[in-house]
Amino acid sequence: MFRHFGLVSVLLTFAVSVLAAQDKPEATPQFDVRAHYTKYEYRIPMRDGVRLFTAVYVPKDASPERLYPFLMERTPYSIAPYGEESYPRQLGPSEEYEKAGYIFVMQDVRGRYMSEGTWREMTPHLDHPQSKNDVDESTDAHDTIDWLLKHVPDNNGRVGIWGISYLGFYTAASIIDSHPAIKAASPQAPVTDLYMNDDAYHNGAFMLAANFDFYAFFTPQPKPAPPPRYPNRVDFGTEDGYQFFLNMGPLANADRLYFKGRNPLWNDQVYHTTYDNYWKVRSLPSHLRNIHCAVLTVGGWFDAEDLQGPFNVFRAVGQNNPGVYDGIVMGPWVHGGWYEFQGRSLGRVNFDADNSAYFHSNIEFPFFEKYLKGGGQPTLPKAYMFETGTNVWRQYSAWPPSGAEKRTLYFHADGKLSFNPPTATGNAYDEYVSDPDRPVPFIDYTSLGVPQEYMASDQRFASRRTDVLVYQTEPLEEDVTLAGPVSPKLHVSTSGTDSDWVVKLIDVYPPEYPEAEPAKRKRETDVPPPLDSMSGYQQLVRGEPMRGKFRHSFEKPVPFTPGKVEQVDFTMPDVNHTFRRGHRIMIQVQSSWFPLVDRNPQTFVDIPNAKPSDFQKATEHVFRSATEASGVEVEVLPAK
Repeated sequence: MFRHFGLVSVLLTFAVSVLAAQDKPEATPQFDVRAHYTKYEYRIPMRDGVRLFTAVYVPKDASPERLYPFLMERTPYSIAPYGEESYPRQLGPSEEYEKAGYIFVMQDVRGRYMSEGTWREMTPHLDHPQSKNDVDESTDAHDTIDWLLKHVPDNNGRVGIWGISYLGFYTAASIIDSHPAIKAASPQAPVTDLYMNDDAYHNGAFMLAANFDFYAFFTPQPKPAPPPRYPNRVDFGTEDGYQFFLNMGPLANADRLYFKGRNPLWNDQVYHTTYDNYWKVRSLPSHLRNIHCAVLTVGGWFDAEDLQGPFNVFRAVGQNNPGVYDGIVMGPWVHGGWYEFQGRSLGRVNFDADNSAYFHSNIEFPFFEKYLKGGGQPTLPKAYMFETGTNVWRQYSAWPPSGAEKRTLYFHADGKLSFNPPTATGNAYDEYVSDPDRPVPFIDYTSLGVPQEYMASDQRFASRRTDVLVYQTEPLEEDVTLAGPVSPKLHVSTSGTDSDWVVKLIDVYPPEYPEAEPAKRKRETDVPPPLDSMSGYQQLVRGEPMRGKFRHSFEKPVPFTPGKVEQVDFTMPDVNHTFRRGHRIMIQVQSSWFPLVDRNPQTFVDIPNAKPSDFQKATEHVFRSATEASGVEVEVLPAK
């Protein structure tokens, strides 16, 4: 949600430093869009009279003898450049589409930029509209397609729709009660439920740094207008995001000091701390019904923003719409990385090949060719999944794979971890002191925002802290492949009345692990900086927070009773990762992850309105006895 990976965003510049973590492809000669396409601009009327600004790019060789399908994007981030003489550099998901020929359609959604009407955050879907004034993204898409079929000549009567991030939401929302002409849709990194582990909250914990960045520039618009020349930005006064947010103090200070009441969207995110009706009416999965087109959902294993969304769409479409093709692709990418990057590496972790080119040429392009033109690959598997660790694309007939077995990695004394249940008796536990004035950082370097490299970054800095518990296996004697969700199951107590429980699944590389690129020795004129080494690298595979007061319900939080042992269970997004022979599996447990996640005062209060005095140290216990075992449930594939 937090960045537009569409084709023509004028707001992309703010994210350059965030995106730099994943490899940038070398420049290649651009396809000449202007030479092959003619641009038209329309204000398409909706059933309630609102007009949506739409750009249409038609192949110059289109004719009654040469018909083309529509390929549509709908965006809240602007379809600039505006004007029929101004063209973007690229029209489709990849150059293959422009060369093959499509009628490309790009639309400013209702209430954004040049479109009329009122914009609403994740437009609530109306299951039973009663009048022409009852509109949502499904009706707007339907009316747009109706108009296009009648007014744009030389089309073949078929429509495809795609989009990444917030555009992925609009893609999925547009195919509910599908227009008959929609034959194929690809929601990519879609936002599906802002509270339930998408952009705003993860297990009740507020994702502070990313939301602060996004709502600093994404504000309501009073009337149709092109993008501002200089988007709003916050002057951090530092490059150290950790220190900036720590100095900001309680969450209420964000609006008081920086937003100053100018962005109600920020306050909506911050002050709806429980899963109330504000979030429920915006939740998309339960409405994904009456879909009559093929759906290929796409995501990245290292998506820091909308990792859960692809699984939500995939499962809901499959459950609610029998008979349609419902497939999922997960690759080694950050948010939208298949569009921006090659997917060869992420930070210091390598994936060996141009996985984005593979995806476009072998999966996505054949999908649209098949359903919009009758060509392309005849069949696609249910799940096309990149297996990290081995760096291999796998195909499955179901996800999670039917052969996966649920097993639990249990915590033991002396920081040991194994699939064997603990046998300890009595009051066996490990403890640490969590201090909200000295929270555990989520990265070990200075940065503003959320550098997406963190999703695979080295965790050695955290394992050395006294407020982080570490459990690890012995070196593995054979490969262990996990495929499916990761579910912590903890027995804990706290001396406070609320606490967060952050659990991280980590791949520990062996001491003899080879460097990706051996350092080139040269004569230095001064003392060089230290060389990074992959020896003993602790790669984050999956990590999530759980705000303890929501352990029973996200609607009705309840405090902890100090010292009382309670069970805290939650589920993290899926993985498909192989821990290689000689590696170790590690679990880390901590109670802060800052400023990725806002600070929990560790007292049972309304956190957005917490006072400085509410922030208290707490002693945390994680139990590991036979009767109060703690661990992480995973799904393990049989050894190959």
